[in-house]
Amino acid sequence: MQSTNSSLDTLLRQALTEDIGNGDHSTISCIPPDARGAAELRIKQEGVLAGMEVAERVFRLQDPEIVFIPHMKDGDQMAPGQAAFRVEGRVHDILGSERVVLNCMQRMSGIATLTRTYVDKLTGYHTRILDTRKTTPNFRLLEKWAVRIGGGTNHRFGLYDMIMLKDNHIDFAGGIPQAIDRSWNYVRAQQPGLNIEVETRNLDEVKLVATYGSGKVFRVMLDNFTPERLRDALRILDGKFETEASGGINLSNILEFAATGVDFVSVGALVHQARSLDLSLKAV
Repeated sequence: MQSTNSSLDTLLRQALTEDIGNGDHSTISCIPPDARGAAELRIKQEGVLAGMEVAERVFRLQDPEIVFIPHMKDGDQMAPGQAAFRVEGRVHDILGSERVVLNCMQRMSGIATLTRTYVDKLTGYHTRILDTRKTTPNFRLLEKWAVRIGGGTNHRFGLYDMIMLKDNHIDFAGGIPQAIDRSWNYVRAQQPGLNIEVETRNLDEVKLVATYGSGKVFRVMLDNFTPERLRDALRILDGKFETEASGGINLSNILEFAATGVDFVSVGALVHQARSLDLSLKAV
């Protein structure tokens, strides 16, 4: 948690520096430095609220003594006209934080809302929804946080927290057996406890993982499989590995994949197709 907080603060400080630069001259030019005031975050669009903790942190990086009064919490369903929070303090600090707060919360709320739509679609099914690494550079922390707020499950955060043997790794290594054996030896020697996932492109590769991956591979990705082929693959794997379907899955066809009994479906669209929601910060 400490490293996560540190990473969050680094991200937010950089965002504030990007926006403020050598000074918020709009505010400095017309408002006395000791002026105090209050503002509310007003909701203008339906969806799932996300980023409340982020907003409070932005304000406190500007002024640790600022007063932040939440009226809602992350994950709440929101409707136009509601107020998510009230903030009280120096006007310079409130206005200097405004755009970073809105950019983060609008983006996070859009992702959380789209994720909730997928999660609700899967109600009653065993299958769970995963995100991917198809994220905005330097904003992944908040985007994956928003997926969790929406009820989704995070896949690996980066290249460092899981071994995922994709098609290029397999081809460069000379095949699935070689890639699995080398990765397993590496894990035992240098990264104990690191999980190994293997991507497969056809049923022949699924059979190779089933033969060479037992006790080494924890999850098999079934990439661009039709629901029919996915059922065949699940029969081959016989419940000995976690399973993940990926590629071309969207709201219109996700139930066809969930009906196969696959453990996870990964959907990059949770992040890269989410639309920011409309929020505003207004003086009160």
